[in-house]
Amino acid sequence: MKNLKANPAAKGLIFDLDGTLIDSMPMHWAGWQAAFRKYGSEIDHDFFFSHAGKASIEIAQILIDKYSTPTTAEAIVDEKQKYVYEHLDEVEIIRPVVKVVEDNFGRIPMAVGTGSDTARAIRMLNNAGLADKFVAIVSADDVEKHKPHPDTFLRCAELMGVDPTKCQVFEDAEPGLQAAKAGGMIATDVRPYYE
Repeated sequence: MKNLKANPAAKGLIFDLDGTLIDSMPMHWAGWQAAFRKYGSEIDHDFFFSHAGKASIEIAQILIDKYSTPTTAEAIVDEKQKYVYEHLDEVEIIRPVVKVVEDNFGRIPMAVGTGSDTARAIRMLNNAGLADKFVAIVSADDVEKHKPHPDTFLRCAELMGVDPTKCQVFEDAEPGLQAAKAGGMIATDVRPYYE
């Protein structure tokens, strides 16, 4: 298997968090399932993952609409977040992606652009020993338009002081890859590099 690396043309690196730096997607899936079961709905794995990378409140509303779940997006997100916070310490790093961070720390600026909320993103990065590696963390709390819109990654580029076209984005989900491309950035799908 070839190694995941920074593109030589990149002057700034941007990393998604869930499913890219941290192997948290199984935990999120379990959290979404638990939240919807509380309201009597079973959700489809593939349909859920087709929306991975979007903000939680958007995913909740999409699933509520699809499954006619009798509650609000806010209630679902609250239930899901309770589950996630109880299991945050159980997640592992995704080694090939974290190696890119380690190899480039101190060489070029790096940021995290995530659909997660700020508090959870910081906690996960701290748990993984990665929080001090990034000059910026841009979360769903910081932008109005979430992935697949480029706003999250454009804000990362701005905070790093790097032209967006000189930024490389590492992502594991289609909405994030679309956002990187929409921002004129180098989009790198990390999934082929998973160990």
